[in-house]
Amino acid sequence: MRPIQGRSTDGRDLFPSTGVSNEHASHHFVQTQAAAPGAALTEGEVRKVDREAGRISLKHGPITNLGMPPMTMMFKARDAAMLEQLKAGDKVRFAVELVGGQYTVTRVERVQ
Repeated sequence: MRPIQGRSTDGRDLFPSTGVSNEHASHHFVQTQAAAPGAALTEGEVRKVDREAGRISLKHGPITNLGMPPMTMMFKARDAAMLEQLKAGDKVRFAVELVGGQYTVTRVERVQ
């Protein structure tokens, strides 16, 4: 597996191979593994659903299997049908995996 790489507009490494060690470290994350079946789900809130593109924006807590801190971001849905019953403001629990280089929601359930 290749490490995630990228540079900021001023030329700094965003994801150095030795890990992030600057004042913005809490904004970066490292993929560790895929979500295991039956693993704990991450809690979040739907911010936007783009059914045509098969994408969902979620404000979420830490995603432990990816080492990702809490943030709001757009994810691809594994299956666009997963998004049919969701709307902005819904509270959800979900699982995310890195699939084909994209963070993909592989399971989602609305919380009552």
